[in-house]
Amino acid sequence: MAGCSVLSYYSQAASGEFALLSAARPIPEELADPSVPAELKRRLELARKMRAFASAELALPDNRSFTTYVDLHRASAVWNVFATPELSLELKTWCYPFFGCASYRGYFDRRDADALAEKLAASGLDVYVGPVPAFSTLGWFSDPLLNTFIQWPEPELARLIFHELAHQVVYVGDDTRFNESFATAVEREGVLRWIAARNDPALREQYERHQERHADLINLLQQARRELQTVYQSAAPELQRRQQKQAIFEQLQVRYRTLREQRWGGYDRYDMLFRTQWNNAHLAAMAAYEDDVPAFQALLAREHGDLRQFFVEVKKLAALAPGERDAALRALAPSPAQAPVPVTMRTRQPTIAMTP
Repeated sequence: MAGCSVLSYYSQAASGEFALLSAARPIPEELADPSVPAELKRRLELARKMRAFASAELALPDNRSFTTYVDLHRASAVWNVFATPELSLELKTWCYPFFGCASYRGYFDRRDADALAEKLAASGLDVYVGPVPAFSTLGWFSDPLLNTFIQWPEPELARLIFHELAHQVVYVGDDTRFNESFATAVEREGVLRWIAARNDPALREQYERHQERHADLINLLQQARRELQTVYQSAAPELQRRQQKQAIFEQLQVRYRTLREQRWGGYDRYDMLFRTQWNNAHLAAMAAYEDDVPAFQALLAREHGDLRQFFVEVKKLAALAPGERDAALRALAPSPAQAPVPVTMRTRQPTIAMTP
């Protein structure tokens, strides 16, 4: 039964990827097509410049990824399912031949993702289905630009392209946190260098405002994580821990609304994150992109910003046993007072062998 399940999962992933790649058109064809809207052409031209910048200035792979475009006629490329125990922030993992283990399961059809989510919820797990606007096939295929993100603000579009290409540099088959934290560190450095090269004061101001808001939001989520971990590690009766868990998530909603109104002046871009009730799986899925970023940033600083040498050192970390790798990252991480401020919020996660 397990073998059939894996085969079925691989089948939907392969058919979904084939359909996506079959529809891809090279950017020059899109630019030459008179039926393509002028605004889309402008965005594709901008993305092409970002792609060239990634290889020339960030030492990221120089291949055909993000040199084609696909309109999927839907809002997400894939949907990923995350699950945790009711009283834990530890994500459930799935293991696959060739690709190792990952803390998610991704589907090209939302109905398949929802079906798995219902089964997991029925077994007592906290479940989160996250929309994924983009993913990486780790260089196995030429990943295209998609309608799901091509219209994003310029810094957001740049960070996505840099992030996905970073996965082609280093990827550990059974360590989602390592992979995503590394790629997030690369994207942040890349965006800073892109903005510097653009020499656009308005673009820099836009990015700095986003950075400040994101730092506020991450602090909010980390506070909730700390409070939940304290509850889950306590010896209190199970019913009491459930009640405390519910109170913390309710308080998270209140704190967000207060932050939105009092500090952000009604800025509502993150409202979509809070339209549904948060749970352990939702919070834990976010953590994969943030936890080890300061350690990777410290390593890059140690290499004086030399990305090529940074990649060499990251590959050495990737080759370590899991326990040794974690210990090495902890040794690199600065104290909370020294840690760099987070820059961008990511709400998307990978499918198997297709990682954001």
